[in-house]
Amino acid sequence: MKKLLVVVDMQNDFVTGALGTKEAVLIVPNVIKKIEAELENQTEVIFTKDTHQENYLSTQEGRNLPIIHCVKNTKGWELIPELSGYEVTNKVIEKPTFGSTRLAHHVANGHYDEVELIGLCTDICVISNAMIIKAVDTETVIKVDSSCCAGVTPESHQNALEAMRMCQIVVE
Repeated sequence: MKKLLVVVDMQNDFVTGALGTKEAVLIVPNVIKKIEAELENQTEVIFTKDTHQENYLSTQEGRNLPIIHCVKNTKGWELIPELSGYEVTNKVIEKPTFGSTRLAHHVANGHYDEVELIGLCTDICVISNAMIIKAVDTETVIKVDSSCCAGVTPESHQNALEAMRMCQIVVE
């Protein structure tokens, strides 16, 4: 079985920085355990990085979420320290917004049997990427490990999980 693990936006600004939450901090051990297990099984792993520029506040997203975060080449943009080193040996996809068409095309061209997503935030970037992947690759099994995800709030995390279930994404 050909599998891909997508680690969504496990960056400093989403864990302990500008948009960090206690729920995000709490999933870090689960995320590390999942990545290590999948690498041991020789699963391909891709990391996404929310990537903004200095002009973030003048963008549509910046006007709607006026909290500067994940500006390229800042500490907040980097993967959390617990994941340092992984991006050297695994693919990293920078994405300027919630979902990545580049990631979706990688999945569609990769002929995977299963794609699993983990990371942050369940209710914004995880759900966006899961839905885009589902749209371009309708027969690949898409999974989300809820123990390795956190949302903006616990309620929005649960709402996103339920929405994904309704769209035939397997939520574990």
